[in-house]
Amino acid sequence: MLGGGAALTVAVAESGAAQEAAATPAPAMEIKRKIKLGLIGCGNRGAWIADLFNKHGGYELFATADYFQEPADKVGDAFHVAAQRRFSGLSCYKRLLDSGVEAVAIISPPYFHPEQAAAAVAAGKQVYCAKPVAVDVPGCQTIAQSAAQATAKKLCFLVDFQTRAMPAFIEALKRVHAGAIGTFAFGEGIYHADCPFTRYFDELEKNPTDPEIRLRGWGLDRALSGDMITEQNIHTLDVMNWVLQQPPVAATGTGALSARPKIGTCFDHFTCLFDYGNGVGVTFSSKQFNGYDTVPKGIHLRMFGSQGVLETEYGGQELIRGEQFYNGGKTTGIYREGAVINIAAFYRNIIEGHFENPTVAPSVSSTMITILGRTAAYRNATVTWNEIAQSTERLEADLRGLKD
Repeated sequence: MLGGGAALTVAVAESGAAQEAAATPAPAMEIKRKIKLGLIGCGNRGAWIADLFNKHGGYELFATADYFQEPADKVGDAFHVAAQRRFSGLSCYKRLLDSGVEAVAIISPPYFHPEQAAAAVAAGKQVYCAKPVAVDVPGCQTIAQSAAQATAKKLCFLVDFQTRAMPAFIEALKRVHAGAIGTFAFGEGIYHADCPFTRYFDELEKNPTDPEIRLRGWGLDRALSGDMITEQNIHTLDVMNWVLQQPPVAATGTGALSARPKIGTCFDHFTCLFDYGNGVGVTFSSKQFNGYDTVPKGIHLRMFGSQGVLETEYGGQELIRGEQFYNGGKTTGIYREGAVINIAAFYRNIIEGHFENPTVAPSVSSTMITILGRTAAYRNATVTWNEIAQSTERLEADLRGLKD
């Protein structure tokens, strides 16, 4: 079991092999039986992913849980969940765990992931968890501990990163790690998008202290989301982590809330330089405001080497330019296809008894890298990896006024 910053640093530093092992999509398999699944978090993505679990054929949506009763009932109605197994309130997940489910899909705001995953493993449930795994380092430690406990108890714990499930990404990264672009020189990454939570601007502007409105607009709350660099930008920084296979030595950053209305507690842009030592650095920038159709936009990571260049895009082209050219094609359907592959892998792991849980270590590592960049940006300074790995600082969400 991991405990404390030092142990977590070792686990993150040694996660390269786990990254490669995690990036192997499971082939289709015969449906042996239906697994009773509980859904924690029934908002837009929760409802969408419940449909993917249903279409797989190996799951029965057995219970739903959400702070708000309406989405728990809406998903429950769609998938014929008994009324007595639809739970609401902050403790809804506890009641769901006692309802007879075998596995849970945790699609709640990231702040709640460590607590809910720990409770699920303690209750003997299989865990399928959305990214990011946590919003702070103590939360990352809790996830690492829960995954270790899951393995010891012969339970599955899978983190749903779509990129790591896609064959084009897997093959491109395999070639890079075999030397296809030579010695790394530098990289650059972006996550340039509009804000996905604009529908809550008016409500939050009128009622900024209303706890239920803040919870509905959780992506604009620093503690609930981990800020945009952790909640959203992790897709780019996870690929960076996958490429480099080790944590940065340090990061220098800046950011602010300056280009969109002053609503919520999150930044609307970040810029960071991740220093990997030996002259290798990766620049990164992100935004959540109108970019007026400037290009490139979206989710990109490029890595330049002595013999070639790796180009990746979430939903776009995966390409190696240079002496060992590779064209992996476009990953247009990545958002859905990656989740479908992961849902199938989760089922296979449960049925066949694969409890190594290799997706957790790289997911913890990538989450911590986002925290490194976020901390550097908040301080407008340089922060070392060693400092972050030993951090005990927690983001504390204000849950006052919410029902249990």
